[in-house]
Amino acid sequence: MTAIDDTTGVFAPVAAPRAEKPNTRTLITPRTSRAVEDRRVWERAYRTRLRINDTVIALLTCTLASLISLFLIDPALLRTDPWILARIPLVTAFGWLLMLSLFSTRQPAVMGTGATEYKRVAHATAMAFGFVAIAFVVFQWEGLRTQLFFALPVGVALLIFSRWMWRRWLLRQRVYGGYASRTIVVGNRDDVEHVVRTLGDKGVLGYRVVGAAILDDEIGTLNVDSVSYPLMHSTTWVSQAPTLEADTIIVASQPSGEPDYIKHLAWQMEGTAAELVLSSRLGDIAGPRMSLRPVEGLPLIHVQIPDFEGGSHAFKRALDIVVSSVALILFAPFAALIALAIKLDSPGPVFFLQRRVGRDGQEFRMVKFRSMRTDAEAQLATLMASNEGAGPLFKMHDDPRVTRVGRILRKYSLDEIPQFWNALVGDMSVVGPRPPLPAEVTAYDGTVIRRLYIKPGITGPWQVGGRSDLSWEESVRLDLRYVENWSVIGDLIIMWRTAKVMIRPDGAY
Repeated sequence: MTAIDDTTGVFAPVAAPRAEKPNTRTLITPRTSRAVEDRRVWERAYRTRLRINDTVIALLTCTLASLISLFLIDPALLRTDPWILARIPLVTAFGWLLMLSLFSTRQPAVMGTGATEYKRVAHATAMAFGFVAIAFVVFQWEGLRTQLFFALPVGVALLIFSRWMWRRWLLRQRVYGGYASRTIVVGNRDDVEHVVRTLGDKGVLGYRVVGAAILDDEIGTLNVDSVSYPLMHSTTWVSQAPTLEADTIIVASQPSGEPDYIKHLAWQMEGTAAELVLSSRLGDIAGPRMSLRPVEGLPLIHVQIPDFEGGSHAFKRALDIVVSSVALILFAPFAALIALAIKLDSPGPVFFLQRRVGRDGQEFRMVKFRSMRTDAEAQLATLMASNEGAGPLFKMHDDPRVTRVGRILRKYSLDEIPQFWNALVGDMSVVGPRPPLPAEVTAYDGTVIRRLYIKPGITGPWQVGGRSDLSWEESVRLDLRYVENWSVIGDLIIMWRTAKVMIRPDGAY
């Protein structure tokens, strides 16, 4: 039998009173709820799968690297040191797996969503092979050379790809109701509705909202996007949480004038092993830009001001050159076929040149495969009445100016292949905000103009987030968030998602 402890406010077993001391209170540690135990089970199972996955990839790539070194590069090394085939891959793989653990790449907080998991995998791999490089210089083990030039690039690619595959598996489990934290959201009504609307009720983001508590003592139900959630009393919801089998509490906001609210709430939850999560209203600011710095017990969140130049941007430029060069070479045969199809379909040039606005407001000529009739610009004024876009960008389903071949090119984004030339020469980047027309820029306000702080991209968050189906406000929000929070790993993820969008197009017209 259990009851609520008056001091802690959590479930605890009721101790039978002793006859000789009827007023004596016995302190018994609160028990973990079944929901928390269920969460721990699936978290352990998923981490075990990731650990096995990482071990197989590390051993496989390190062993293949040694085999390449011993049998293709320096066969004599095996005769002089017979144990080198076992020693080098085992030592390298062990160090690699150790770094993956030290960098918390399997932590539940990063599983299933966001780029943090991929970043940690990349950083851990770089650190591990940094030690391999030092060992190569110090000990002059020739077998380590292929570990650096084969196991490092192949291994990190396989790790990130496998983590993505496991993430897809985890998403499927969440769609069917598993592998998600049952969550109660607490705070003011507006803040609670914002968090609930963002997370939804399906659990695909890792949190399945099962209830809410409004600080104004409202009870009944909370309706968000046609879904009803039970509302609990703000003073008794902690004791009611076990009835909903909740294992996570998200605090969307706290009462004004109560600086110790979070501390007291944590005390009430002691012993339950439930997670306490604080929701920040620092919208569209990525985690790497925020750091917590306690000062005399006051937790201060430092927000790093965006940097629009420096080493990271130089690396981004190098990545643009490499990716654009490879893409132009790989797509060359397809480009020839596309050019032939355009010439056979409609009269006019193969390429369409249009002035766009790049970084710092500098105009450039963007090149694309022509997908419209040659008089498309002249017909724009007559079609403005059919504009389906909410902002300065013209949108129209079944645009009559688009040619037959052009519809196919646009559907699969093949008309944008020549833009890799713009990225190669430095007018654009492979990933970035959408390149605007000069007429659009004249309508920008002081906020939207921030899109021009970095180079526009061939692809970007708008391309993988809905394309033409996005509203003007949503496309601006995505672009501005990218401008201030971009990262190399994030760019690689967008490139990968763009390839998926090209295969399964949605929202392109």
